[in-house]
Amino acid sequence: MTQTINNNLNYTEDWLPVKQIMNGMIQLDDGTYVTGVKITPKNIFIMDVGSQNNTIYNLRNFYNSIDFEFWLLIADRPVDIDVYVSQLQLMYNNAQNNAIKKLIMQDINKANLFTSVEYNVVDTEYYILFKEKRMELVQKKLHNLISGLANAGLQSQQASNSDLRMLLDNFLNGGEQTNFGAVM
Repeated sequence: MTQTINNNLNYTEDWLPVKQIMNGMIQLDDGTYVTGVKITPKNIFIMDVGSQNNTIYNLRNFYNSIDFEFWLLIADRPVDIDVYVSQLQLMYNNAQNNAIKKLIMQDINKANLFTSVEYNVVDTEYYILFKEKRMELVQKKLHNLISGLANAGLQSQQASNSDLRMLLDNFLNGGEQTNFGAVM
């Protein structure tokens, strides 16, 4: 069976100015790079009040020190907990004590509930992105973001290719992962 290609089909990437995604950067058709950092979340609500206020103060100072246009993005990434459920099943099979088996089974049932249609298990991820044409400024801005966040008590690293693809999928396809150029 042969397939005919319909040249009238339009794909999202046809109107996006994305040339490529590599080395943790989206290169646009005009030579501009979009990149940034992924921030490891920190729950300040489990800290004492003084530490909370200090973290907020340091974060405010960090944001006020950024002297270029940036985007603060919050995105949900689906989580696959199948490996976790498999490990629980192995623990259940090896458990000798009925009370421990009961506790493990409760965890298995809860995990299965989370993977049902009603719930979407996601990790919430935080990003600061920016665009820049000059590579030396890209590196300088990345360094400033990472060190500024570290001074505020937050860990971060440059967004990966996978992170950037996920962000595009989140904003363009409602979080559904796509294979660009393929008819879904």
